[in-house]
Amino acid sequence: MKRIVFVCTHNSCRSQMAEAWAKHLGKDLVEVYSAGTESYPEIKPLAVKVMAESGIDLFHQRPKLLNEIPQGTDILITMGCGVACPFIPCQHREDWGLTDPSGGPIEGYRKTRDLIKEKVIDLLKRIKSGQL
Repeated sequence: MKRIVFVCTHNSCRSQMAEAWAKHLGKDLVEVYSAGTESYPEIKPLAVKVMAESGIDLFHQRPKLLNEIPQGTDILITMGCGVACPFIPCQHREDWGLTDPSGGPIEGYRKTRDLIKEKVIDLLKRIKSGQL
């Protein structure tokens, strides 16, 4: 079983969505965590809302920092943090370059949710096929 860690700045939107999709779609294939590089008090309410529209409950999730996740990452996915991306030892690393919808309208959150779902599906396919 591969361990995936999704990282963004606050762990309040994109990385939470990615963690939720990967847990939902890859239950028996991956162990999944998400974290942020800076603390934040809550998951963005619109992120919770748009994931609920897809049947995924983020209500009881909370933002976490990198030091709260287990060590031993196989796959590290950053959400678009550029030069602020942390160094975490791993076998494979990708940056998905996703724009943060925070502060914008709900449509931006929906677009981000759907794009993350597509990327998670592709990631899981690559894991299943042995590419990762």
